[in-house]
Amino acid sequence: MSTSYEADVVAWANEQASLLRAGRFELLDRDHIAEEIEDVGKSEQRELASRMSVLLAHLLQWRYQPERRGSQLGKDHRRAAQGDCLWTE
Repeated sequence: MSTSYEADVVAWANEQASLLRAGRFELLDRDHIAEEIEDVGKSEQRELASRMSVLLAHLLQWRYQPERRGSQLGKDHRRAAQGDCLWTE
């Protein structure tokens, strides 16, 4: 095996997962694994902050622009209340 992290991160990740499952801990690329785990946490924090900003903007529009409630904004809120909608930027 021995796929380079820099050459192909997807193949590298699959290889690291296989090594973990096989208990071949001595062959793991620990530094890059730690880096990837940290990056996932940062990415999740950014995503949460982004979604919270969008939610806040929608709630403010809902509160202060009642004339738009029949528009797409209102439809988004109703779908979100039913759990059918993920707001994206």
